[in-house]
Amino acid sequence: MDRIDAQGYRANVGIIVIDDGGRVLIGGRVGRSGWQFPQGGIRSEESVEDAMYRELNEEIGLASEDVETLGATEDWLRYRLPERFVRRQQIPVCIGQKQRWYLLRLLTNPERVRFNTTKEPEFDRCRWVDYWRPVKEVIYFKRQVYVRALNELGPLAFPQNGPPPPPDWWPRRWHRILQGACPETSGV
Repeated sequence: MDRIDAQGYRANVGIIVIDDGGRVLIGGRVGRSGWQFPQGGIRSEESVEDAMYRELNEEIGLASEDVETLGATEDWLRYRLPERFVRRQQIPVCIGQKQRWYLLRLLTNPERVRFNTTKEPEFDRCRWVDYWRPVKEVIYFKRQVYVRALNELGPLAFPQNGPPPPPDWWPRRWHRILQGACPETSGV
């Protein structure tokens, strides 16, 4: 059973896997055109870290020995679902997600990534992309959380010089997030 808090936010983990070249892994949703980082709900009996390793295995077939944990976000990052995605018939009602994000460095061959560890895979394809690219690829209402997670974990991903600067396509409104001006998100 999922954990949904008193405010209606479902507890969730987000996973950013980075390679030695500074690229990150995004997965293509089964039967859809969307791309996102691996993520998933935290079961009531699980710790956040246990949920992260379970989701890592279920969504992209990797185990704890395939990665090195570089860090996690200090606190929960939240986003609200657009009204049309809120399932009012579900009790308790879930209005969004609160996520703890983990940054993992891939230690194994990228060919070990696979999608056949569950009966109903989340992804059917993946790509390694530039660090900020997932912000553009993910569904619009998750974009601010992606910016915040990548920004917070960037110094761990790039300890020498910090994360790369935002790309040319980066909207001005997202610069406020990089400066810490948006504590909770409801879409971009």
